[in-house]
Amino acid sequence: MFKFLDNYIKIIDWYIIKKYLGTFVFTLSLFLVIIVVFDVSEHLDDFLKSKAPLSAIVFQYYGGYLPYYANILLPLINFLAVIFFTAKMANQTEIVPILSGKTSFNRFLRPYFIASGVIFVFFFIGNVYLIPLTNQLSVKFADTYTNESDPTKKEMHMQLDDRTFVYLQSYDNAVKAGYNFMLEKFDGDVLKERLTAQRISYDSLKHTWSIQDFKVRYVNGLKEQMIEGSRKDTLLDMKPTDFEANTDINTNIYRAISTPDLSKQIEKEKIRGTGRLIELQLEKYRRFIYPFSAFVLTLIGVSISSRKVRGGIGLPLGVGILLCFLYIVVDRFANVFSLKAGLAPIIAVFIPNVLFGLTGLYMLQKAPK
Repeated sequence: MFKFLDNYIKIIDWYIIKKYLGTFVFTLSLFLVIIVVFDVSEHLDDFLKSKAPLSAIVFQYYGGYLPYYANILLPLINFLAVIFFTAKMANQTEIVPILSGKTSFNRFLRPYFIASGVIFVFFFIGNVYLIPLTNQLSVKFADTYTNESDPTKKEMHMQLDDRTFVYLQSYDNAVKAGYNFMLEKFDGDVLKERLTAQRISYDSLKHTWSIQDFKVRYVNGLKEQMIEGSRKDTLLDMKPTDFEANTDINTNIYRAISTPDLSKQIEKEKIRGTGRLIELQLEKYRRFIYPFSAFVLTLIGVSISSRKVRGGIGLPLGVGILLCFLYIVVDRFANVFSLKAGLAPIIAVFIPNVLFGLTGLYMLQKAPK
């Protein structure tokens, strides 16, 4: 193993890798400290008003908040770190001797992609496994201490399977209860059963729904039968979380669902048709595809900052910041087109990396050789 590393990774490679990862860790840490300082100053009154204990603020709020934003900032911080230390190397005439010593530019890129591979692994593991867990801490803190929004949801329709449909006029998440409930079962296009109830509530211990003040109408051709009752418990393929999700893709709700559960939610949503399918698919695809931006942005960063220019590192850094904003804009537009214009979610998630990947290949051709 060590012999292989010695043959494959030379002294100059270790030099670049250490500079790369060191600059990346320092820059990410600096941004997170700044975020915490501004966030504390903005939400200190809210913390005092909600009387949240210090342990909950540290381990729940910031325990979920910081990994979430570190995950969002990671590719852009990676991009700026590459530009910063590469432009500094170019300004100090460190790159010219490397390329003049019969080292191709592609060989020069090797340590960059090794380091970006390390970042990719952490990015991927965080995106797929860690961030959903930490986001659950943020959601739990918000529900316990700071969530003052109206917990009541209005006019909800849901399909449980091929023949079962439910309707709720309103749902109160605070007490896990729905009002003016209706369940209909069909045989093809023919109604076979309709249940209506004044109230339905969820028992979190038994994992059942309690239906109160209900009427059931059975239809068999021209024959009908009506049954009334005060209460009955039943199993239904729905949970309170099905009524809690916010349709805003920027919230932590979908990001707090584990990847296996997210896949299950997508399969259920294909049947139910509550309007959340695209948001769920966008979240799932982003977890697997977004980490590849570590390679794409590294390629662009090295290509634009490896040439020595007048004025030092200011110009490459400025171009890098501009490209960061462009990457965010393209990513947001792709999401909007998927949500509003019918663009396939898998295509929308790929667009930023493909577009900037092609840009990186073009810049690579123009880079100093």
